Amino acid sequence: MFHVSVNRKRLSARRKHTLKSCMLVVAGTMLEAEAEAKAKERERFLSEKCPPIELPHSKEELLELCKKLHEQIDISEEERYCIEFKLNMTLNEVKDLNIKIVDLRGKFKRPRLKKVRMSADAMLKALLGSKHTVNMDLRANLKQVKKEVKEEVRRTVGDWRKNIEDKADRKKMCPHRHLGKHLMF
Repeated sequence: MFHVSVNRKRLSARRKHTLKSCMLVVAGTMLEAEAEAKAKERERFLSEKCPPIELPHSKEELLELCKKLHEQIDISEEERYCIEFKLNMTLNEVKDLNIKIVDLRGKFKRPRLKKVRMSADAMLKALLGSKHTVNMDLRANLKQVKKEVKEEVRRTVGDWRKNIEDKADRKKMCPHRHLGKHLMF
C-alpha cells in the first residue's frame, strides 16, 4: 500500500515514528472496515437462512410450522456436523504434519563431514562418472629419486660407528649450532 523510497539515506527516528503511526492508523481503519463487512455478511446470511417467523393462529398451522422448523434444524445440524468433521480432519492433518516436521528436524542432524584424502583422479571420477578419461597423475611429473644409490650407500657403510662419526662431523659443520638441536642434519 505505502511504499517508502529511501535513496541511500537513513530515516530519522522522528520520520520512522510518524510513518509507523500512520501505518497503525491505516491498519486500524482497515480492521474496522473488515469488521463492518463481516457484520453485514452475517446479517445477510441470517436473513437468508432464518426468515422472520409469522406465528399462526390455529393449532394445525402451529404444528405444521414446528415440523418445518424441525426439518430446517436437522438440515442445519447436518451442515454443521459436516463442516465440523472437515475442520477436525484438517486440524488433525496439520498436527500430524507438524509432528513429522519436528521428528525430521530432531532425527536427522547434519553430520560433521570428515576430511577424505582423495586423489585428483578419484575426485574427477566421482564428479564426472565414467566420462572421466583424462589421467591427472601429478606424481608422474615429479622428479624420481634413485633408490638404488641410497641402498648402495647403506651397504658400503657397514660399521655403525662410522655412521655416527659422519653425523657428528656434519653437526660440527653446521654454522647455526647455537639455535639448538632441531637443526641437526
